[in-house]
Formats: sequence, C-alpha cells, structure tokens
Amino acid sequence: MTNNFDLTKPIAIGCDHAGVAYKDALKNYLEQKGYTAKDFGTHSTASVDYPDYAHAVAKSVESGETCFGILFCGSANGVCITANKHQGIRAGLAWNNDVAKLIRQHNNANIICMPARFVALALVYEMTDNFIATNFEGGRHENRVNKIACS
Repeated sequence: MTNNFDLTKPIAIGCDHAGVAYKDALKNYLEQKGYTAKDFGTHSTASVDYPDYAHAVAKSVESGETCFGILFCGSANGVCITANKHQGIRAGLAWNNDVAKLIRQHNNANIICMPARFVALALVYEMTDNFIATNFEGGRHENRVNKIACS
C-alpha cells in the first residue's frame, strides 16, 4: 500500500516561538515550489504554548483539510508528542534526511516534526522534500502501522 499525499490540498504548517523563522522560510520555499501552505502560527517569537499549534495542525491533517503537516519547536519533541495524541496522526521527529525518508517509508507518517534549534535551514528544505517524495512502502510495515492506533 502506498499512501501518497494529495498535494492538491494545502500543507499544514505550525510552530511555537522557537520555530517561527523556520516555519516562515519553509512556507515561502513550499509556495515557490507551487504548493499551498496553511499557516497555523505562531507568528511571533514571543513565548507561546506549543500544544496550541501542534493540535491545530494535527486536527487539520486528521480531518483531511490538509494533506500532511509540518511542525517546528526547539527540539521537535513537544510538538511531536502532542500531535501523536490524535488517533489519525503519525507524527515523526526528523533530524536528518534518512530519518525524514524512513518515517514515511516505514511508519507512514503524516506529520514531520523538525527541531528548529538543532538543524540548519538548508537541511529543513531537504528533509521536507524527502518527506514529500517518499511513499509508504507497505508490505511488512503495513501490519505494524495498523497496530499503532488505540481503539
């Protein structure tokens, strides 16, 4: 089973105060490539609570309003943990290109979370491109992914 993203829908993007510069730059990068990005904030470096933005992105992806999500915070752990509270979400934390590919290929992730304080912006662009381009492999991974959600 491959689960390609429906890129005719917008891409959800959000962050806390630590990720504003990366969110804004990546949104611009995506739009230059012809994608539509739906920005869930925040829009300032003033301290905010990351769950507010992670929940908004996750709800959008879970409902099908957007095709997938991108989240930033300082370490990416907070937004990743928060997004994964949603049953229809498989958020993965990526810090290099191999991980960005594997969270799609093996885990069928629908949100990529990136640590704004620990990766360069050029790597963010590469990881995002790899996340978009990589399909879920299915096969032996499909059974495992099907066991993730609690019912």
